[in-house]
Amino acid sequence: MNLKEHIRGIQDFPKPGILFYDISPMLAHGEAWKTAIERLADAIRPHKPDLLVGIESRGFLVAAPLALALGIGFVMVRKHGKLPGDKIAHSYDLEYGTDTIEVQADAVEPGQRVVVLDDLLATGGTMAAAINLLRQVGADVRAAAFLVELTFLNGRDKLDVEAISLLSYDS
Repeated sequence: MNLKEHIRGIQDFPKPGILFYDISPMLAHGEAWKTAIERLADAIRPHKPDLLVGIESRGFLVAAPLALALGIGFVMVRKHGKLPGDKIAHSYDLEYGTDTIEVQADAVEPGQRVVVLDDLLATGGTMAAAINLLRQVGADVRAAAFLVELTFLNGRDKLDVEAISLLSYDS
């Protein structure tokens, strides 16, 4: 199955000059979504993760069903102020300012093997921040995985773990 047939390009979203790669058609097509999860599971399985970590918010859509398929746990990395209880925070630089992400303090045990997921790899800044945050809490980050990678933005260059992508776009 050609999964690219289930990704829609939307011009000028969220702002002029941006081509947004929309995974909604894939999510709405049962066989395509199942195929994507199966292919990611096959790619991630060799890393033997104890947990999958999804980055807010579309990363949740990928990581949660994938964790279920692999029979392992799922943990959320969210923007500041969105998680209850004790949290560990990590701030990082954006093109114009800073942002902060958090994980619940007891979500990952030191030494647990994790793979971090998001729907799309663009510049790599948020994924690199999530990897750093998880290392702060003692995680053994094995890989980062994505449905889509925009290779022309060189986001994988910011990652010091293997980057796994099902689909890539060169422009």
